[in-house]
Amino acid sequence: MSSKPRPAPVERAAARLGAVQALYQMDIAGTDVGETLAQFSSRAAGDDFEDGQCGEADYKLLKEVVDGTVREQKAIDPALDRLLDTGWPVHRLDATVRAILRAGAYELMFMPRVPARVAVSQYVDVASAFFDGEEQNFINGVLDRLARQSRAAEFAA
Repeated sequence: MSSKPRPAPVERAAARLGAVQALYQMDIAGTDVGETLAQFSSRAAGDDFEDGQCGEADYKLLKEVVDGTVREQKAIDPALDRLLDTGWPVHRLDATVRAILRAGAYELMFMPRVPARVAVSQYVDVASAFFDGEEQNFINGVLDRLARQSRAAEFAA
């Protein structure tokens, strides 16, 4: 039995929000993963994301999602493109939507320990931090279809 407690759900939710923010920053500003994660580790170590709106983050999860999304982007983007309208591939989407979809896709495709429904729900929640309308439904639809394709056994029950 481990003596270290599992991070609280709010810490994991903050990590996902932070991962999306980091991916967005890297996409828009062109910063590299090491530099970006260094900035986010100081926030996760004590400061709250966005002036306390989200709470302390599980930095280990944040780092895993960011590193993995960057590492696996060549697999993630084509998987997302197959689900999107041919006129709107992932590189043409809003940068925030793109970051959310990529992070969610990473968890669905490469983190089987995270239940698919949890990953989809968490990234729809992240979307609600940035958007009020159609984007949440769009993200839910894309990630749900990806989840049903990549984790069909979880939905068969």
